[in-house]
Amino acid sequence: MSNSSGDADALIHILYIDDDEGLALLLQKNLRRRGFLVEWAESGAAGLARLGEGGIDAVVLDHVLAGETGLDILPSITAMPDHPPVIYATGSDDTSIAVAALKAGADDYMLKGISADYFDLLAAALEQSLERARFRRETAQAQEVIRQQRDLAEMLLAEVNHRIANSLGLVGALIRMQSSMTTDQVAIDALHETQVRINAIASVHRRLYTNRQVGSVQVDEYLNSLLTELETSMRDDKRPHRIVLTAQPINLATDKVITLGLIVSELVTNAFKYAYPDSVPGEIRVIVDQTDETLRVIVEDDGAGFDPSSLARGTGLGTRILTAMAASLKSDFAYDPGHDGTKATLVFSLHEGK
Repeated sequence: MSNSSGDADALIHILYIDDDEGLALLLQKNLRRRGFLVEWAESGAAGLARLGEGGIDAVVLDHVLAGETGLDILPSITAMPDHPPVIYATGSDDTSIAVAALKAGADDYMLKGISADYFDLLAAALEQSLERARFRRETAQAQEVIRQQRDLAEMLLAEVNHRIANSLGLVGALIRMQSSMTTDQVAIDALHETQVRINAIASVHRRLYTNRQVGSVQVDEYLNSLLTELETSMRDDKRPHRIVLTAQPINLATDKVITLGLIVSELVTNAFKYAYPDSVPGEIRVIVDQTDETLRVIVEDDGAGFDPSSLARGTGLGTRILTAMAASLKSDFAYDPGHDGTKATLVFSLHEGK
């Protein structure tokens, strides 16, 4: 940086900490011609006090000081918030001093001298250290901007999930009100199943909102909440069944979780309705485990069994939903004909595009 204007504010401000006043004056003279304004501190305490006042761009710290070494002072400098870069200078060629200084936070290391070459090298080292410090500051500022933008995006996404969950909850409530106003059992059952499907989707958005998750949901926690609500809504004297969940803690992308929730809801609802005779208690098991890069989901019971080739007992909508959802996951979906009861197994890749 040129100093032809003689304006000290245009110069780079350097603090030189050394107990040698003669060398300090020599450094001031030579570095000023190279665009640096050098302030001298004759002790570590004086140097730290000057740094506390601010306005210093870089520090040249001597190793041998009166009653102490630069290594005693260096940790106090590097502990300062946004401290200036430090060039460690010593007349000793002992490499262990250089290693210790660099480990303690010095940006560079110089062997002291009084030749023009030394001042040129010191000026170059200062410029490089200042450039690295500028890069670190800009990087830190960019990372802070990214962090703030990410936090804002997560907050907005949480709000969106909250609103979606509330809206779906309102739709479910309207459906529940509608079912209470009809006496047609077929219509009541259809409305109830629609409400279950809506709840499977709403539950994902509630979990995304309450856990502040972005893009993924922990399957075991989600299914536990979903199946608890499903059992509460369907269990009565006619269907006194229990749902038992065994699941590993696996994170899954939101869109896949929604699809999985719809599939599990359909299978469990079917088991509740058709697996066991009226008023006979039964167990419905949901098992989720990970094998290599795939997720396996099993829904099974010990009831009357199910023939996939037979005609649907209801409208057949549930079967069409199962087929469509399984296809969207690019999964293998099949019923086990050898199981004593009904056992449906779904297997799909945990990774996108597979």
